[in-house]
Amino acid sequence: MWRRTDSHPPMTDPSQRAHLSRIVEALERLAPPTPPAAALDDGDAFIWHADGRRLELVADVNRVELDLLRGIDRQRDQLLENTRRFARGLPANNALLWGARGTGKSSIVKAVHAAVNGETGGRLALVEIHREDIPTLPALLGLLRKSDRPCILFCDDLSFDGQDASYKSLKAVLEGGIEGRPANVIFYATSNRRHLMPRDMIENERSTAIAPSEAVEEKVSLSDRFGLWLGFHACDQETYFQIIEGYAGRYGLDIGKDALRAEAREWAVTRGSRSGRVAWQFVQDLAGRLGKRLD
Repeated sequence: MWRRTDSHPPMTDPSQRAHLSRIVEALERLAPPTPPAAALDDGDAFIWHADGRRLELVADVNRVELDLLRGIDRQRDQLLENTRRFARGLPANNALLWGARGTGKSSIVKAVHAAVNGETGGRLALVEIHREDIPTLPALLGLLRKSDRPCILFCDDLSFDGQDASYKSLKAVLEGGIEGRPANVIFYATSNRRHLMPRDMIENERSTAIAPSEAVEEKVSLSDRFGLWLGFHACDQETYFQIIEGYAGRYGLDIGKDALRAEAREWAVTRGSRSGRVAWQFVQDLAGRLGKRLD
């Protein structure tokens, strides 16, 4: 007759329980305490932590000055004007910045926020939410709704794959929910995909659905909730040079124009692309070789 044997019998020895309790207490002391949640009045930029349902203050934002962003003048002007209207309490649109990697999509959001704050005395808050935390959007909006401060809610590299249904949380927030988007919140997102989902996923939905157009419509229509679409494309060589020359002038890099362009051209060839990101990487390398700090 088979009988179950338990290699780990219940622990009844009080000394063993006390020993384990001391181990747990020691581990808890070693673990860093959770920092207190920040309030929207504590600064200008924050990160949303979904696990603790709290905001963390970002004291030093990693951003580029607005006038150093070259080759994206139209996108800059449109996003800047939209953000200015929002800061003044006027109607403004959610914005989707889509296009090639490294073309300045996230940089322009942070630069525009800084520029408008400089004009309005720090009126705007920038709150970043990570892509994987989109399902907690209702909780974040509930928190932001309690404040009168205008907030740019920013999600970098937003996209959806496979059976991911978290896009429904965003879709309801952007337009269709009962509560809707709070009046003091606007949503800016960057993505490499114009419709926030890969083309093969769209085609698969069409080929396997009974009503192909209806199957795709729900997911594709998410991007339609953004009233402002700004496309970003790989820059040409002259724009690439202008970006680098702007950085070189701003940071006082002592190198002749011909030498600068020759080295920048070689750098782009080794990377296989030209973009604002590649330009910045080159400038960092050049500054290091010249012994110059990028302050």
